[in-house]
Amino acid sequence: MNEKELSELTDQELLEESKKMKSSSLIHAGLIGFMVGIIIYSAAKNTWGFLTLIPLFFIYRLSKKSKRNETLKKLLKERNLK
Repeated sequence: MNEKELSELTDQELLEESKKMKSSSLIHAGLIGFMVGIIIYSAAKNTWGFLTLIPLFFIYRLSKKSKRNETLKKLLKERNLK
């Protein structure tokens, strides 16, 4: 869902998305921490290669989803929901 689709949601649907966002942000934080651990392990073993690039890509994708969450928070604030 992009920003345009988020703005078309009803108030109730926005509140449901907000609940999903809260649980998914905790899971994303755990996954990012795990992937950073893989990168640190890879750097400690002096193996910069495919094992390092995969977590970097996933960290990028997860951080991109957080921008959607910021948009959702902004919409909730505009509509005085929470």
